[in-house]
Amino acid sequence: MGLIKKFRIKSYKGDETIVELKNISVLYNKRQILDNLNLKINRQEILGMLGPNGVGKSTIFNLITGLKSPNYGEVIIDGINCTNLPINERFTKFKLGLVPQYGGLIHDLSLIDNLKLVAEIHIKEKELRVQKINKLISQFEFDALLNIKGKHLSGGQKKKLVIAMSLINDPKILLLDEPFAALDILTIKMLQEVILNLQSTEEISVVVCDHQARDLLNCVDRAIILSNGKIIASGSPNEVISDKNAKNQYFGDEFNIS
Repeated sequence: MGLIKKFRIKSYKGDETIVELKNISVLYNKRQILDNLNLKINRQEILGMLGPNGVGKSTIFNLITGLKSPNYGEVIIDGINCTNLPINERFTKFKLGLVPQYGGLIHDLSLIDNLKLVAEIHIKEKELRVQKINKLISQFEFDALLNIKGKHLSGGQKKKLVIAMSLINDPKILLLDEPFAALDILTIKMLQEVILNLQSTEEISVVVCDHQARDLLNCVDRAIILSNGKIIASGSPNEVISDKNAKNQYFGDEFNIS
């Protein structure tokens, strides 16, 4: 599959950083997961994170959401140090959205009831809830699936539903954990297009973590490669796959995205 991203944001003004991890170190049972890591995520950027298992990708998501606190360093969101803020404050104050690798929906509820459940949590006014749900139904082309229970949806339909549910509170930052795992080629392409539309129409900053390197690189502006607790490469997809350290420690010599 060729590149589906028609443009990539080349540069950002200094004041457009929306998330910053500053001098972050994280240890689990005395094992160093992240080692003095520095990362900036830019406003309306699609950032991809790649690296072997256990390298710290999920830990970065947990740091941003507040599920994990760093041993050292600061988590800054929209210019505010929120290292010690609890999870609920981060999601509401900074408009975070999270699409987990597994789950995220109630399987015994229909698609429409899953949307209604989340809408009732985030939106007090009934009319606004209805408007938001109708917008998502149209945006994700759910019309024929509304009364189908979550457990009967396909893998791609479930992933689309969980993404739609994460958009109900109008997030500024959306974290996608392994969105392409165990999906067929056409479904992956559909999800890539969904991700691109979130950037262009909703103006959301999207962070994607996945082991499907080629699928991830086909829809991001910038990628980082993690190894041994550090970022060893950062840049456009073509830049990171050409990086010597990334080749030696992750991609190998034959990898390409064409």
